[in-house]
Amino acid sequence: MTSLDKIERGPLATHDATTLPRHHLAIELAETLKLTVPIALTQLGQIAMMTTDLALIGRLGDEAVAAAALASSVFFITFTFGMGLVSAVAPLAAQAFGARNPRMVRRALRVGLWAALMISLPMIVPPLYGEQILLALGQAPATARLAQHYLMGLAWGITPALWFLAIRGFMGAVNRPEPGLWITLAAIPANAVLVYLLIHGAWGLPRLELFGAGLGTTIVNFGMFLAGLWFASRRRPFRKYHVLGRIWRIDWVLMRQLVIVGAPISISFLLEYGLFGAAALLMGLISTTALAAHQIALQVTAILFMVPFGISMAATVRVGHAVGRNDASAVKRAGFVAMLLGIALVAALTLAAIAGRSGIAHLFFGEAASGAGAAIDLSETLLLIGATFFIADGIQTIAAGALRGMNDTRVPLLFAILSYWLIGFACACWLGFRTPSGAVGVWIGLSIGTAVYAVLLLLRFRSLASKLSFR
Repeated sequence: MTSLDKIERGPLATHDATTLPRHHLAIELAETLKLTVPIALTQLGQIAMMTTDLALIGRLGDEAVAAAALASSVFFITFTFGMGLVSAVAPLAAQAFGARNPRMVRRALRVGLWAALMISLPMIVPPLYGEQILLALGQAPATARLAQHYLMGLAWGITPALWFLAIRGFMGAVNRPEPGLWITLAAIPANAVLVYLLIHGAWGLPRLELFGAGLGTTIVNFGMFLAGLWFASRRRPFRKYHVLGRIWRIDWVLMRQLVIVGAPISISFLLEYGLFGAAALLMGLISTTALAAHQIALQVTAILFMVPFGISMAATVRVGHAVGRNDASAVKRAGFVAMLLGIALVAALTLAAIAGRSGIAHLFFGEAASGAGAAIDLSETLLLIGATFFIADGIQTIAAGALRGMNDTRVPLLFAILSYWLIGFACACWLGFRTPSGAVGVWIGLSIGTAVYAVLLLLRFRSLASKLSFR
């Protein structure tokens, strides 16, 4: 037996079905929390960097915030396709870890890094032509021009951001997600300082405004990837996997499996985030005030979303471990414990956001708040309307994460098409433009589509988990 075959035998054994009582939900909750806390905090840290960008951009005025909203829509619609594909590293590595197959764990990361590189090259193109895209979609020329400045800085950070995501998926799959958190915590102040300096031209640097905000974030993304690669290749327990071994070889067999699992995730993410991007375009057609208010409310939603998204990633790992060791009862237990945990946490966070909605809206505009009264008032209303949306969004992402742990991604894709676009977008358009509700109606439509998606995913997991058996 080689040293690689002996990797992590101890930790793997602690998750064996014989040491987990079949119906001991408390143990499953503890294991889920051990993964969730660092993963969720990492997600919150990443959204904190984005929120810092928006808060600093807000000092430039509400037109700059509106431009950032449009730029974010173009960027994330593009980025999420690669993000979904690379997300398949986590279930593949987790199943291999549960099956005590360390070579497959390494292969999953290696193929994820190659996939991230290959998919990111064409992904850079749309942000570089963001202004033309926005003008074709009917956005105001001045706002589209400002959005292009931001995109020119952001576009070059796509590749390192995807690489870091692949490394985080590998770390979580082997029950060691903490380095991702440490790196992110260090990146938050670094990003804030660098973005501020580049926006305002302090310390002898040129004043780059929106372009500087995007460029600062890109530089930080490269730093985060390099730090993650150092941990994965040099520090225990990761270095035992020799993740850079034969890195120049593309594993086409596993690449095909990653695409089969990851492509539906990518398209589902694209449909979900594309809906919010389309909502931003609808808001832009209503008014600049509506667009700025939508971006503030959406940013708060993104912050709240990071907690259930962290639980979702933990659910993918826990379910993947159970699948890898052929434990059908543990699959069901892992999924439902994660969902119950998510409902409790998201409900608490939603109540806090509603209670503090006035202060939140003022925070984003800072000194420019005196001239953005209408946008602030509308932001508060959207945060109140979005209460049901926040909870439904949390449930759907956790259920989707549990299904990914079972490699079930195709049926959820069909659910996303039905829920987000045939129902959600149609309702948003009708309520936003055929009724007096305007921007509020758009958010009601988003809530309806998300709620339908959450229900369908819950029913799907319940059906699969009840029928699951290993022979």
